[in-house]
Amino acid sequence: MESQAFQKVYTKLTNITKATVTLKAEGVGYDEMAIVNGKLAQVVKISRNDITLQIFEGTEGIPTNSEVSFLGRPPQLRVSDDLAGRFFNAFGDPIDGGPAIQGEVRDIGSPSVNPVRRKQPSNLIATGIAGIDLNNTLVSGQKIPFFADPDQPYNQVMALVALRAKTDKIILGGMGLTNDDYLYFKNVFDNAGALDRIVSFVNTTENPPVERLLVPDMALTAAEYFAVDKNESVLVLLTDMTLFADALSIVSNRMDQIPSKDSMPGSLYSDLARIYEKAVQFPEGGSITIIAVTTLSGGDITHSIPDNTGYITEGQLFLRRDSEIGKVIVDPFRSLSRLKQLVIGKQTREDHPQVMNSAIRLYADAANARTKLENGFDLTDYDERTLNFAKEYSDKILAIDVNVDTDTMLDITWELFGKHFKKAEVAIKENLVEKYWKS
Repeated sequence: MESQAFQKVYTKLTNITKATVTLKAEGVGYDEMAIVNGKLAQVVKISRNDITLQIFEGTEGIPTNSEVSFLGRPPQLRVSDDLAGRFFNAFGDPIDGGPAIQGEVRDIGSPSVNPVRRKQPSNLIATGIAGIDLNNTLVSGQKIPFFADPDQPYNQVMALVALRAKTDKIILGGMGLTNDDYLYFKNVFDNAGALDRIVSFVNTTENPPVERLLVPDMALTAAEYFAVDKNESVLVLLTDMTLFADALSIVSNRMDQIPSKDSMPGSLYSDLARIYEKAVQFPEGGSITIIAVTTLSGGDITHSIPDNTGYITEGQLFLRRDSEIGKVIVDPFRSLSRLKQLVIGKQTREDHPQVMNSAIRLYADAANARTKLENGFDLTDYDERTLNFAKEYSDKILAIDVNVDTDTMLDITWELFGKHFKKAEVAIKENLVEKYWKS
């Protein structure tokens, strides 16, 4: 870290907790970086002259007479086209053995984009995953989370989205990744020859948890460089936001703040919104789209992390294992993209909205038939056919391993309609049935 010659050095700490230290100091800014006894720290609270710093590595071994010098700036990232294809830690330092980045220095954690500079999102982002593209189509500038149980392969899904998404750049922000996950991402990107458009900021389980708090801002600072300076479409993947929120609670609880619901800090909503509101479509053509993983504890969607996330984001993608086919699917009942109507049937084929709605209705009929079956009632011929349809629809459309374009997804669904139902049962406009029906 570079230091300034006129820096004042303080040597008296008034309070030390497991994650923070407090001292009296003047002329210090919020979010400013500091060095405390050789350890990197950041200002998290200012109360008159009482300054509280979070110590990224923890406060072990820090005495009350430690030297504290403030760096006069927030965390920073050097930005240039050379970021592409590289892996960095939470501080923006390379961890892939490559050279340091030469480029313009930018402060991370800048304000969200002024609403006046935003444009209504209208560009489809295709992921190749039918459960998303067909039923919950994504739009550039959107912010949407994956809700998943911790044992589900959400990082594999993220990697798939990264490889298949039709965007100029992908920025991965990995928080609390296991070493296996980190190597998985690295190998998948490398083997696919896609590294030249992917930038990764990674905090692993071996790094201090508090460092995770820097990862989203690092990722979004890189995203803003490519979206604003280069007018590129950028997809930001953040995993796992639950571990990010856990790190927030570590710091706030150590500062003796009274926690709110689920022992989370009272500022959780604004802390999450500050990140998600960086999603934007610019009039000039650049865009930042954010997909984030929020792991659920025992499937609990009422926990304050997914609960707050749901208020901020424009829908959610819900992963669950389908016991019928033994695969993870994008659940059509619990997933939602609030912006899909901006593009479906406009940037996709004319039959998209009707095919989507009919397939979900028939899938719901199958769920009702399954309930009848479980309760010992006789099934009608129609019930049997909906169950067969649902099984194939899960396997060929909803499963996360399906990788086809939107037209093919629609064609497959038409084939399933023709195989299991009469034209009248599908209830789609006659002109579309005549054009696309596959008997």
